[in-house]
Amino acid sequence: MIEHKELEKIFIEHSFTDFRWLDAEKIVVSQWVRMKCMFGCREYGARACCPPNVPSVAECERFFRDYTEAVVFHFEKKVNKPEDRYAWTKEVNTKLWKLERDVFVAGYQKAFLLYMDTCYLCKDCSATRSRCLNKKLARPAPEALAVDVYSTVKQVGYPIKVLSDYSQKMNRYAFLMIE
Repeated sequence: MIEHKELEKIFIEHSFTDFRWLDAEKIVVSQWVRMKCMFGCREYGARACCPPNVPSVAECERFFRDYTEAVVFHFEKKVNKPEDRYAWTKEVNTKLWKLERDVFVAGYQKAFLLYMDTCYLCKDCSATRSRCLNKKLARPAPEALAVDVYSTVKQVGYPIKVLSDYSQKMNRYAFLMIE
């Protein structure tokens, strides 16, 4: 049984205070998300944790069904240009990985984190899982596993919309899968 209070204490110890619990069944996995990766994202094929270096959409859907609960972590940031987010992403994702580790050590052996953005742990990605320099720390973003982040986070009342320019604040989301 998942002890929310025990886990929330760990989240707060890691300075993650903006989170919401989500029934894992409500995570929306859709083929269109993978198509957007394939035909619209410059990271496709360029990152070890991005498609095509991740499981198929059907395998991703099965993965999520192995869980009963998830925690959605919300992050806001305003950047002047797209590349300004990379250092921030690396910093937050590194902290998230440490959180995943502490949740695992607390007895939740299936804890698995989906980063809030593409991995960016390394400046120059190997582009394949077999040559990844940070296999232990590298994690996919929810979108890499075909999660319709828009539909999913709206279910728990989080704000999300398509941004028209970089003067607007980004809303980013990480998912911690827990069983």
